[in-house]
Amino acid sequence: MEAMAQDKRQVDAITPRDVDFAQWYTDVCKKAELIDYTSVKGMFIYRPYGYAIWENIQRILDDEFKKTGHENVYLPVLIPESLLQKEKDHVEGFAPECAWVTMGGSEKLEDRLCIRPTSETLFCEHYANIIHSWRDLPKLYNQWCSVLRWEKTSRPFLRHREFLWQEGHTMHATEADAREETMRMLNVYADFMENVLAMPVIRGRKTEKEKFNGAEETYTVECMMHDHKALQAGTSHYFGDGFAKAFDITFAGKDNQPHHPHQTSWGVSTRMIGGIIMTHGDDNGLVLPPRVAPIQAIVIPVAQHKAGVLDAAASLRDRLQAAGVRTKMDESDNSPGWKYAEYEMKGVPLRVEIGPKDMEKEQCVIARRDTGEKVFVPLAELEETVKKLLDAVHDNMYAMALKNREENTFDITSPAEAKAVTSGKGGFLRSKWCGSLACELAMKEQAGVSSRCMPLEQSGTEGVCPVCGKKCTTDIYWGVAY
Repeated sequence: MEAMAQDKRQVDAITPRDVDFAQWYTDVCKKAELIDYTSVKGMFIYRPYGYAIWENIQRILDDEFKKTGHENVYLPVLIPESLLQKEKDHVEGFAPECAWVTMGGSEKLEDRLCIRPTSETLFCEHYANIIHSWRDLPKLYNQWCSVLRWEKTSRPFLRHREFLWQEGHTMHATEADAREETMRMLNVYADFMENVLAMPVIRGRKTEKEKFNGAEETYTVECMMHDHKALQAGTSHYFGDGFAKAFDITFAGKDNQPHHPHQTSWGVSTRMIGGIIMTHGDDNGLVLPPRVAPIQAIVIPVAQHKAGVLDAAASLRDRLQAAGVRTKMDESDNSPGWKYAEYEMKGVPLRVEIGPKDMEKEQCVIARRDTGEKVFVPLAELEETVKKLLDAVHDNMYAMALKNREENTFDITSPAEAKAVTSGKGGFLRSKWCGSLACELAMKEQAGVSSRCMPLEQSGTEGVCPVCGKKCTTDIYWGVAY
């Protein structure tokens, strides 16, 4: 009875998802041991299990970046204020979030130093020193680092003052090359979200109001969370030659004339982990996509005090590890029920159980985290079955997330219709848009939604703007965002 009470407490600690989504999210982050708070507001500790998810994300994305010719570099964490001031739109956008170093030891600094909120200016300073000829291009650089933005509010993974990310910064000889890079990296992100994180995305372009400070165009991948809010999961920016002109970056072209290079930047961060939690999690905790789960299969020995059970379980673990499956075995003295609840909480995609009766029948039991379904598997078919099930879990998680998005995307023709949706269960709102800032702001004021993106796949049909009634053809998504 005591063991059953302990098992139950493990799950009872989570607030039900549909009762209080924000509290559910915080409970999962804490209970699944992803993150912990510190004495500095907005700064979090990534605990080993949470950091392991990031390591898997980083490893897979880094491989993709290198396939497309990118190299990793590392630039300083401090940016002189005089350098940050060189691109007017850029610094104005980041100024409210900048944190400053004003003392070096016991001496006051003449030029105060910004702790990097992003690294465009540092990259531009460096590129001005190393780009001289068309032969020096393209420069395809990426940096894995942390950045600091003095946010007023914080939430684990979604909004930290210091967060981990990657930022790509590239320079190209022509506008066409830079535009191609911008879209290439957007598609790398979109493919990663869908094929690795099982998160369906809408690929689109941001409005002028919502684009990155200093960019000519910003492209985004937008995802819907379980609570029907939007998450901007990654962005890719085309800068044109604006930064190059501000930083006096020139190169001698094939025509022996000076030219300014064209620039891009693109980035994703640890907020993707928040997206995983909010897209896939349930009332029992995390549900992790198999391709980034730190543990893909957990082996649980049942009646492990009986002869041979631990050895049989260890054999399954060793076989799966040899087959390339990230596998652990829990041989602690906790009850099987406690272990089941613990690894459900941690979102482990597959649970592999073996006990004396299974050993007699030369089988094991495999339970799926996404559906709870259990199957009996002959030991001879272990590796093949586990790999097939991991793919099946991914595919089902993607299908469930896509179903959530499709069932909660609504066509609207007025701010009143939009407000009715957002004041109800929420969702993505799709409409035409005339392109005016006034109508975009009116949607925010009257319906409480921001523009998410103009999808790259446009319908080509004509309609009317929901605010001014003007005939137009541009499709746009609206929503409440994290």
